[in-house]
Amino acid sequence: MISASNPVLINYSPLTYKQKFSDSLYNLPRQFKAYLLGLFPIIQWIHRYNLSWLAQDAIAGITVGMLIVPQGIAYAKIANLDPQYGLYTSFVGVTLYCFFGTSKDISIGPITVVSLLVGQAVTKVTEAHPDITGAEIAVCLSLFAGLTTMLIGLVRLGILVDFISEPVIAGYMTGSAITISFGQWPKVFGLKGVNTHESPYLIFYNFFKHLPETKLDAAFGLTALVALYIIKIGGVHLGQRVSKLKKPLFFLGIMRSGLIVILGTLVSYIINVHHHSKPLISIIQEVPAGFDAMAIPNLNMTILKEASGVLPSIVLILILEHVSVAKSFGRMSNYSINPNQEILAIGMSNIVGSFFGAYPCTGAFSRTAVMARSGAKTPMAGVFSGAVVVLALYALTPAFYYIPESVLGAVVIHAVIDLISGPTFFKALWNQSILEFMIFVIAVVITFFLDVETAIYVSVGLSLLLMLLRLARPSVSSLGRVKLNPAAYNSLSASSSSSTAKQKHAAHDIYGMDRAARYIFVDEKDAHFSGLLDPLPAGVIVVRLSNSILYPNANYVTEKMTELVKSRTRSGNEDNDSSQQEERPWNQPVASSKEEMLHRHALKPYLDSIVLDFGSVDKLDATALHTLHAMQESLNRYAGGKAVEWHFCQIANEQVRQLLIEAGFGYLPEAEKESACSSLVDLKMAKDPTAMPTTLETPFYSAGSVPTMNSLCDPMGMMLVDSFDSSTLNATTASHHEYQESNSIALLPKDVFPAFHWDVEEAVYSICARRQNQKKHHQQLQNPSSITVTIY
Repeated sequence: MISASNPVLINYSPLTYKQKFSDSLYNLPRQFKAYLLGLFPIIQWIHRYNLSWLAQDAIAGITVGMLIVPQGIAYAKIANLDPQYGLYTSFVGVTLYCFFGTSKDISIGPITVVSLLVGQAVTKVTEAHPDITGAEIAVCLSLFAGLTTMLIGLVRLGILVDFISEPVIAGYMTGSAITISFGQWPKVFGLKGVNTHESPYLIFYNFFKHLPETKLDAAFGLTALVALYIIKIGGVHLGQRVSKLKKPLFFLGIMRSGLIVILGTLVSYIINVHHHSKPLISIIQEVPAGFDAMAIPNLNMTILKEASGVLPSIVLILILEHVSVAKSFGRMSNYSINPNQEILAIGMSNIVGSFFGAYPCTGAFSRTAVMARSGAKTPMAGVFSGAVVVLALYALTPAFYYIPESVLGAVVIHAVIDLISGPTFFKALWNQSILEFMIFVIAVVITFFLDVETAIYVSVGLSLLLMLLRLARPSVSSLGRVKLNPAAYNSLSASSSSSTAKQKHAAHDIYGMDRAARYIFVDEKDAHFSGLLDPLPAGVIVVRLSNSILYPNANYVTEKMTELVKSRTRSGNEDNDSSQQEERPWNQPVASSKEEMLHRHALKPYLDSIVLDFGSVDKLDATALHTLHAMQESLNRYAGGKAVEWHFCQIANEQVRQLLIEAGFGYLPEAEKESACSSLVDLKMAKDPTAMPTTLETPFYSAGSVPTMNSLCDPMGMMLVDSFDSSTLNATTASHHEYQESNSIALLPKDVFPAFHWDVEEAVYSICARRQNQKKHHQQLQNPSSITVTIY
């Protein structure tokens, strides 16, 4: 229990670089072993695998497999590839993930946005080099994207994902969804004259321009689209009304894309079976069976050169989409994932996938949601999804011949519409941050008029710029204090009025002053407290910082603090003598009259102490320490050469504290030497370091000195003098209320460095106590007979 006789004294012993290096070497074998085991998470759970998990994984995996087959075929068309490449991509990702992944729900495979970017790269490269096929481009992109993501995962740089904001992701996802859907509408209507590789606004224009050329495909496409939404919306409403049908309707909803493709294919077969050479509607036609494209990837540097602009955006989306989906379902199912390991899993899936003819793949939200709702227990569920894809590749390819392209277009439109952010998101983002809303809008607009690649780079750049601006301009506020009603908290700390009286009496005995009052410190501009603020002790400025002090904001923070100080105090260099006017800096304002100067003097006190609330300061760098030191010297000159006291409270962590100490903070300015009683106290403390004095007053340390055992054992770090006169306040505090401290302050943990405090209230109290000690010390020097020493 913390008590006056058993204080908590804070003092850290920082490790030297040699000690840190030795510790690192000592822990290196264990950490390296943990790193290697972490590369294969399957080792941690495969030995506990059981039949119950197997059954659940099989159900979930097969369910997702029935979804991934039609999606793979449809998404391959977005990537300007033949349908089988979508199936190759679907197989490798889901099968390999169980060895490297840390999420039980993730389903890796092709996604719409990456398919769109691959399609743009295929178009760009094939136009410049007609001898290069789209499949070669896609496989090369998969290999290079896989190598990049694998490297990021191995060196554990998953933190890079955190620099991309949610509005940026929502912006390019919305823009991509609009782009993809516009590109599919001509296929739904069977329009051949529309170039779907152009910018979305041109596709939109040409679609309506060629709308009179609509063919029979529209009957298939529109019917499929309507049917998909009827199953989706109707199933939800019917399931809410009839609980018995909830589960069957759930599986019907999951398989709706596959069912619509099957039905569309059956009708297509019926009308085209006798028109094999010239089908009545557009169909995907021949699909090779098996893994026809399996080969060693061709490292064509021409492809890398031409696609270098789109490759970083592909890598970015692979990581963002996968990690965000994995985190979301991890939170929903109450398990944690390792982002770095997930990035490694993406990399391995794409590297291995390039040998199977796959294009870049990652975790997909829709399939992951189905996997989670189907009851997957482990990542092994993906293996069963891969088995379904293999079955489709070897047994169902003849049936793929008659799949209508308009039906696939409807499936794609139905899938991407959910990616478009709705009015609720717009309103919420507008209310939360107008600047982030603008970034979101810019991403959507650039996607619509240019392309997804440019939109990603611009929105990410603007988001990073906004982050830097917010870091460079943190809030710096001056605090005032509000006195709490003593009855409100005394009743909570004592069961009777007599116990409360005893506590007050004990407080008076220790400090010679009424410490029943408590204060809270609030922003002095907060309108809620405008009529409740009590004046701070004269010359004391309390400042709260809202962020770490680093090189982007160091100068701004110190300038704002200097402005706050100078607006609330007067310079110690001001002189009424007109002869001093010539030495005044050219840009310093001059009082118009002597009366005005005297009036200003009467209103503002001299600067004495600064209290910095470091509760939100988690980091300091060299620039920050340099600017703080420069500010300290500047304020000392401003105070007329007097050393201004710097107090720090609520220091966030040990590292910040140590940096402040190394920069010369933590100590109080050197004052007059203590009287003879100090040596008597030191003698007593040397004999009994645990002894506690009756009356405590603040000692003085010079910068660079080390606190003595006396200060370590004294919770308030004070001189031991019995006599006390509450009227002997320093002149700078005479016009203000005497600061009163509650009993609880004496029980707070105390730092061995006198300028570091637990909270703002303790810091302000220590300043007042120090002033009283200084005044009393001067009186005792003038009247030595009045000195009394504490008797233990």
